[in-house]
Amino acid sequence: MSNWQWWIRWPYLLVFVATANVFTDRPCAAQKHGESGNIDFATHVLPILDAKCVSCHGAEKHESGLRLDSRDAAFRGGDNGPAIVAKDADASLVLQVLTGEHASIERMPLEQEPLSNQQIDFIRNWIDQGAEWPESHASPVTQHWAFSPPVRPELPVLDINDWVRNPIDRFVLRKLREHAADPAAPADKATLLRRLSLDLLGLPPSLSQVDEFLADESTDAVAAQIEQLLRSPHFGERWGKLWLDAARYADSDGFEKDKPRFVWAYRDWVINAINADMPYDQFVIRQIAGDQLPNASPEDVVATGFCNAMLNEEGGVDPEQFRTEGLFRSYGLHWQKRVRIDHSMCTVSFPQVRPDFSNGILPSVRVLE
Repeated sequence: MSNWQWWIRWPYLLVFVATANVFTDRPCAAQKHGESGNIDFATHVLPILDAKCVSCHGAEKHESGLRLDSRDAAFRGGDNGPAIVAKDADASLVLQVLTGEHASIERMPLEQEPLSNQQIDFIRNWIDQGAEWPESHASPVTQHWAFSPPVRPELPVLDINDWVRNPIDRFVLRKLREHAADPAAPADKATLLRRLSLDLLGLPPSLSQVDEFLADESTDAVAAQIEQLLRSPHFGERWGKLWLDAARYADSDGFEKDKPRFVWAYRDWVINAINADMPYDQFVIRQIAGDQLPNASPEDVVATGFCNAMLNEEGGVDPEQFRTEGLFRSYGLHWQKRVRIDHSMCTVSFPQVRPDFSNGILPSVRVLE
């Protein structure tokens, strides 16, 4: 399905249906994580490096000449020699330091909790398996993920497929196996309906809805119930809240005065747009520049409430500074260098970052080296 509403919610629904009968209260058997199966760098190793290592061994700071945010730099090592020796974890400096087994270097990371046994196993097995560091992660990320096109992952290859009903089930089952857990028995229909209703509408089902669903013995009863919930006006309220939170919407100004603000029409526009299954591109265009569309309707103008930043009337606040910072947040842009608004009146042309912003100039911006 092409509309934005479906590409947001349909994968979620598949995950929900696939996991509705997955989790079990039974304790799973103990297993040394990482010993079975291949270790995936992006899934198992990169998150550890990002969380535990790159703050001291990254682009901005590289203690002992070592960087672990770049493939070439990591294999090259630093002042103490190569950090990673492919297929020989015991000879790899990075593992020796992380486990505290190096003769002259204390355990890392400093001033943090040591890595868990599972994290150590991930790194150890990754190195022993050849320390494959894919090209897609070879260099530090220089572009925000939101501006990168999505890439469909390869489906996990499983030796048992009788439980799998759709492609997402393959990922669920793989994760269960990593934790030595088995799929639970299917949930009963009343439980399934409650989960569906709470997830899609944020409300529990009524008794009459439960009775109607239990009485429906057709093979497409679940699919029909999902369609019925999607048609509810509460769907837009439930999922519109997530967008309104990201847009920093509020019924009042907040801060110390918290004065009322009358922008409820924008809130209602978001809810109605989601319920109407408005295509995502139109949903975004109308919020950013609805008033600039040819023959703009009153609803198109209301949609630009997205750009209506909150007000701060605290003493000493520069209104223009607060407005500009709010617009940066609203448009989701990221400056690669720190920016400070001050009274130097040194201007930077905004089209370098995004075209058609006001008159093309940001007031009072100075880029700090």
